[in-house]
Amino acid sequence: MLLGVNIDHVATIRQARRGIEPDPVMAATLAILGGADGITVHLREDRRHIQDRDLKILREFVPNELNLEMAATKEMIGIAIKTKPDLVTLVPEKRLELTTEGGLEVKLHRKKLQEAIRRIHGVGIPVSLFINPQKETLEIAKQTGADMVELHTGIYADAKSTKKAKELTRVVSAVKMALGLELLVNAGHGLNYFNVSPVASIQGIRGLYIGHSIISRAVFIGLERAVREMKELIYP
Repeated sequence: MLLGVNIDHVATIRQARRGIEPDPVMAATLAILGGADGITVHLREDRRHIQDRDLKILREFVPNELNLEMAATKEMIGIAIKTKPDLVTLVPEKRLELTTEGGLEVKLHRKKLQEAIRRIHGVGIPVSLFINPQKETLEIAKQTGADMVELHTGIYADAKSTKKAKELTRVVSAVKMALGLELLVNAGHGLNYFNVSPVASIQGIRGLYIGHSIISRAVFIGLERAVREMKELIYP
């Protein structure tokens, strides 16, 4: 199981002053030194955190998986084709949201997603869809031609008491179904040092994609150590 570290929140701090620090490119270096198996960035339409310059430099030196999260828009597809990340994860995007609030509405946007995937596949880049852990959603995701899915774990992460076990069961069932559909399976959103272990123990998950909790801990103990501690939870 790989750990992809999302460095968007480092860029968020930089953009608060429109300056040059902290540099998310330097953060990527430290995350990799800490054991990250990949680096994730979300290039948003409004460029609220990660900038085009960041993506360009990261593509030049990240030695493992560079995962580009993006909306399925004409502009972003063009950037992906030009930059050639190792993986593109298509995500929903709303201008007013603080962070991605849920999975793609694949049923509503099936044709748009199919066309985006076709174009991205044309230059040899695999595509993942960020979706909710639901049966119908998984079936439609398969029909779009996606190579893999990233299951939205936010509801599990926020659930309390007995509801948490119920939401974990939903994730487990979705993983099994995705594998049955011959889709690779990732998971992410809301995972932290206190709730990641049950998800990491699910058989068949290819990778976990985590950002906010790692960057938050890094404020106090440093990014390299924060990544290393997350890796220790994933590989006990």
